[in-house]
Amino acid sequence: MSTELLPRDSRVHVLRSGATIPTIGMGTFGSDKYDAETVSGAVLGAIRTGYRLIDCASVYGNEADIGSVLAQVQSEGVERESMFVVSKIWNDSHEPAAALRSVEKSLADLQVGYLDAVFVHWPFPNHHAPFADAADRDPHARPYDHARYMDLWRTLESLVDSGVVRHLGTSNVTIPKLELILRDARIAPALNEMELHPCFQQPELFRYCLDNGIRPVGYSPLGSPSRPERDRTDDDVVDTEHPVVRSIAGARGVHPAEICIKWAIARGQIPIPFAVKPGQLESNLRAALSDPLVPSEIEALRSVDRNSRLIKGQVFLWEGARSWLELWDVDGTIPGPDGYEADRAPSNEGTA
Repeated sequence: MSTELLPRDSRVHVLRSGATIPTIGMGTFGSDKYDAETVSGAVLGAIRTGYRLIDCASVYGNEADIGSVLAQVQSEGVERESMFVVSKIWNDSHEPAAALRSVEKSLADLQVGYLDAVFVHWPFPNHHAPFADAADRDPHARPYDHARYMDLWRTLESLVDSGVVRHLGTSNVTIPKLELILRDARIAPALNEMELHPCFQQPELFRYCLDNGIRPVGYSPLGSPSRPERDRTDDDVVDTEHPVVRSIAGARGVHPAEICIKWAIARGQIPIPFAVKPGQLESNLRAALSDPLVPSEIEALRSVDRNSRLIKGQVFLWEGARSWLELWDVDGTIPGPDGYEADRAPSNEGTA
């Protein structure tokens, strides 16, 4: 197989603004397992290896350490304009004033004058303490409230107007929620961060994003082997152990993780794998930038989809919710405090 790099214009996507974004990024969620120093060290290695998209979030607790790295690499000659630096509004900062403070802190911690994108991390203002258990609940949690979400979104639009944020992004949303957001937003989301890996392909949401000028960003592109224990269940599928993934990897003489990355690139989403080992950083980048999958391999990987969501979000449920499925609008509607309307028992009042 060839190791020649793809043409330079194939290493970026063009966003609705005309700006470009790299086709692969570096995730920075330490998954409750890696401290800020370890993650920032990995970011330094990633940038020196060639990564230019750095996916950060306030809740990860490592933006100040990453900011020191960003300042260091710029002093070494990496231009700020060549990097795409992302942050996210956490669930406890959905109120407009809190969202402004969150962005201001991220700008200061990351030591940048602007953010290339700011995402709303989850569409709910429901949060949890670090290292929360799957059964833990925020007593103030509530289902999606579109009016309040749009109050937050309009606050972020004002930051685009002022120039300190270049693009806005949604995250962990669904088609029903995106339909409302696109209907009411003055500045439409340029990006949507969503769980994407061969065993969880989300074809309908993926296509909806592309059809509406939104570039999908795929988290957990390798199947999230380091995800928190609260997100693990016995029914979870391991992407890198799937026979089709392993067969393609074996024929190419590469690790199955590289096939997951190549699949993401071939499909058009932006994978943001997290890694701390230099060899893994290099192999992920090499997988993205060289020797793409051929049509027969892409077609074979379509059969790998098992609708296996790994990041279920149980800790964001509200009182009265029956299942984590209520976070994901699985019947095509947005549930209220009492669940999906279709699941509510019909009243027998007034009948014989």
